[in-house]
Amino acid sequence: MSPALPSDAVAFFDGSPQGLAICNAVFNAISGLGPISVRVSKSQIALRRRRGFAFLWRPGKYVKSTVPVVLSLALPHELGSHRFKQVAHPAPSVWMHHLELRDPGMVDVEVAQWLQEAFDAA
Repeated sequence: MSPALPSDAVAFFDGSPQGLAICNAVFNAISGLGPISVRVSKSQIALRRRRGFAFLWRPGKYVKSTVPVVLSLALPHELGSHRFKQVAHPAPSVWMHHLELRDPGMVDVEVAQWLQEAFDAA
């Protein structure tokens, strides 16, 4: 069951209708994965199972960027895809994959599979 987009997540994208549309696309992609909690902070929206598996943030709030949303996926291994802007290895069991999303259509079948894999690993 997908969580509903909470009002604080909508407020997180205040002033960015494109970002909100992308956020909605991510929430549609996680529908049916299972129980998910949503935590909205000043800097990000965290999607959690037992631990965080996906994070949405607005790079333009922190650096000069025209990208409306970055989706960061926590996985236990590195995925080899040219789509990722950056892949970091912050802990022995975590690879963080950063994907720039410019429009809702970029949340496609491949991204849905990565979200499923990240959810399963969390």
